[in-house]
Amino acid sequence: MSKNIILTNQEIEHKIKRIAYQIYETFVDEEEIVIAGIATNGFTFAKKIALVLETISPLKVSLCEVQINKQNPELPIHTSLSKEQYANKGLVLVDDVLNSGTTLIYAVRHFIDVPLKKFKTAVLVDRNHKKYPVKADFKGISLSTSLLEHVQVVFDENDDNYAYLS
Repeated sequence: MSKNIILTNQEIEHKIKRIAYQIYETFVDEEEIVIAGIATNGFTFAKKIALVLETISPLKVSLCEVQINKQNPELPIHTSLSKEQYANKGLVLVDDVLNSGTTLIYAVRHFIDVPLKKFKTAVLVDRNHKKYPVKADFKGISLSTSLLEHVQVVFDENDDNYAYLS
C-alpha cells in the first residue's frame, strides 16, 4: 500500500498552533480548561495543543487522558482525571482522526454526565463518513475520502510527524 502524505510535520505544527488559538479565543473568559485526549494519538495531539496554549495564553491547562476501547466503545471509559477534577470547567475533547464518529460520540457521552461550563471537540483530520451526529468544533483539515481509504497520523518521538492516506 502506498502512503499518500496529506499533512507534513510543518503543516501539523501549523494546525496545532491554529487550533490552540481557536481554543483560547473560545475559552478566553475561563481561568482553567481541561484538554482531554483520546488515547493514544488523540492524547499525543492534546499534549501538543496544551503546550502551545500554555505559551500563548494565561489559561491554566489540565491534561486528561481518555482510555476508550475503540473496538467496543460501550465498555466503561477511564480518564486520568476524576469527574470532580473537570466538573464545572471548560473541556476540549481531542482525537487525531474523526472517521465514523463512533469513538468521539461515546467519549462525548462519557463527559455529558458531568456539568461542564463549555464543551468542545478538536481533531487533526476530519473525514466526511460519519455514522453519528458528531462534529469537530476545531479541525486541522477536512477530507473527503472513499470508505476504502484509511487516514493514519504518525506522531514519533523525534517530532517527525505526518499524516497519510492509504
